[in-house]
Amino acid sequence: MKFYNRRDELKELKKMAEQARRGGRMTVLTGRRRVGKTLLSLEFIQNQKYLYFFAAKKSEALLCAEYLEEIKRIFPGAVFGEIRLFKDIFALLLQISLKETFSVIIDEFQEFYNINPSVFSEIQKLWDLHKGQCHLNVIVIGSVYSLMHKIFQDSKEPLFNRADRIISLQPFSIPTIYEILQDHQKGELKFLFDYYLLTGGMPKYIELLIENKVFSLSEMIDFVLEKNSPLLNEGKNLLIEEFGKDYAVYFSVLELISVGKTSRPEIESILESNVGGYLDRLEKDYAIIAKYKPIHAKPQSRAQKYRIIDNFINFWFRFIYNHRSTIEAGNFEYVKTIIRRDYATYAGRILEQFFHELFSGTKKFNQVGWYWEKGHENEIDLVAINDLRQEIVMAEIKMNKLKINSELLKKKSKRLLEHYSPYKPQWLSLSLEDAKNYLK
Repeated sequence: MKFYNRRDELKELKKMAEQARRGGRMTVLTGRRRVGKTLLSLEFIQNQKYLYFFAAKKSEALLCAEYLEEIKRIFPGAVFGEIRLFKDIFALLLQISLKETFSVIIDEFQEFYNINPSVFSEIQKLWDLHKGQCHLNVIVIGSVYSLMHKIFQDSKEPLFNRADRIISLQPFSIPTIYEILQDHQKGELKFLFDYYLLTGGMPKYIELLIENKVFSLSEMIDFVLEKNSPLLNEGKNLLIEEFGKDYAVYFSVLELISVGKTSRPEIESILESNVGGYLDRLEKDYAIIAKYKPIHAKPQSRAQKYRIIDNFINFWFRFIYNHRSTIEAGNFEYVKTIIRRDYATYAGRILEQFFHELFSGTKKFNQVGWYWEKGHENEIDLVAINDLRQEIVMAEIKMNKLKINSELLKKKSKRLLEHYSPYKPQWLSLSLEDAKNYLK
């Protein structure tokens, strides 16, 4: 699959490389696995002089031997003798960069916690001493969000405040997914929505589906639920390293959110334990869930729900992890039947999120969210507000447009509009065919 989008990120990386001509620059590239961090860095670095280091799970001495060979290949004559410590590798790079500008990419940087945690303070010391004189453009890539956040944004850590840019790479937008599908002659909105529902715009998953010529919903279900599917254990593989020994509790919380238990009281009543700390860490440390409130709610309001940000993770917990015993028994057809049975209900909620993202992408609104009242009464699927123009849009969203009751929507919005009395209201009935109006 060809390289798509990432124009803003490439612009930032180019800016840092240009500034490195006047002094060292360090860019941190984060985002969860499969989002395309390495591919982005290699796309940017084309036709430039660079070194690529991968922090594999092996001894520091073996890593340094690998890195040294790469340095010798790019800079013949710059290396004398053996180097067994990464601090000496980094010092060598700084020395070479006194005379010429080049980039070094350090992938899976958080692994140094396991290899040699003193590396972070050693890099900090060397960087502080030589940044002003060198011309080294450092691009640091990390996949474990919690560790990368700790390394560069925890004030107690040595590399705090050392990054000139921290770029958090996000999944592809809906218009980009649409562009990719159109390039493969699959521009129908149904393909677009099903790709969004399963992949959430994650580049690696889109690439997998396209390489295997998987486009329809039926093909996707068959692809995910087969004995050797690369996606069958994907959720577990992605998250166990993040969560460590407490992963079972986190998995239970995420499973409940995926099946619609989206409030803290609901989750705690089922697990019969206090999960406030877990929810807080899932949101702030791991960036896997987000909490949301009615659009006009006060900051201290307890009227809040949680959702899993990543569509694939949500799908995996809802249909794979939730039926793990059946899958381990090899009864894939049973789970496929459940997915087909529950698809309409599951897709309805994802369709709301789909339109939220489309409306946000228009840049016409400063607030896009949901609305509900106490006891989950008078729920409105989408509320979009432009405070400058004093406009408010309220929408009911359903897969089947014929099931939308426009008069009921107006009735449900009565109390909400009391908070926005001067605003010009607009009521919309939205289903998938309306998405084309917001894709430009």
